[in-house]
Amino acid sequence: MNEIGFDFCGAALSARASGALWWPDRRLLAVSDLHLGKSDRIARRSGAFLPPYETRDTLHRLQAEIDALSPATVLCLGDSFDDLQAAAHLDADDKSQLARLMAGRRWIWAEGNHDPGPVDLGGTHLAELDAPPLVFRHIAQPGARAEVSGHYHPKARVALGRHTIARPCFLMDADRLILPAFGTFTGGLSCGAEPLKSLMRGDARAFLLGATMVALPAAAAL
Repeated sequence: MNEIGFDFCGAALSARASGALWWPDRRLLAVSDLHLGKSDRIARRSGAFLPPYETRDTLHRLQAEIDALSPATVLCLGDSFDDLQAAAHLDADDKSQLARLMAGRRWIWAEGNHDPGPVDLGGTHLAELDAPPLVFRHIAQPGARAEVSGHYHPKARVALGRHTIARPCFLMDADRLILPAFGTFTGGLSCGAEPLKSLMRGDARAFLLGATMVALPAAAAL
């Protein structure tokens, strides 16, 4: 699969076209903001019924990454579920697929703002993961160093010739790396909008997802 390799604070990482982050030296696969069960949560809270296919599609795409890389550790970097009830409401097929993905490897659920507590699905629940030289948490903290986070679902819109493309993206500067949302049914925040604009240094780079990934200065995004 198309990917961009880069060094971040002494760790050799790869930004995958799926939106996953791969740390080969640790055999660690990180994904953020799966938002499993989002259609279920919307139905419960608003009465709007949407086809509940986003969970299955997200799990299938995660399966593809696990099959390709065979990670020893999978880190779900917060907001893995749209809320804690969504975790409890996963249907039997989705629970079975998730159990197969988790089998034989370390699986970490990092705490997110949508899913602040542990879920009854196995794995380990952590507020954050300290994996020197990096620290992984859901929401970026001001002044942090060597930090990998998610939460903001960064997206970039750029002009390429006569066309304009809008894609989810990784954002990286010397201090922090922010992952795109991996979930199928998720929105996004422009990398030029607050608070991303203030969080990232002026020389930040964006890695746009797609069949052909694009790396460019974040400041070039429209």
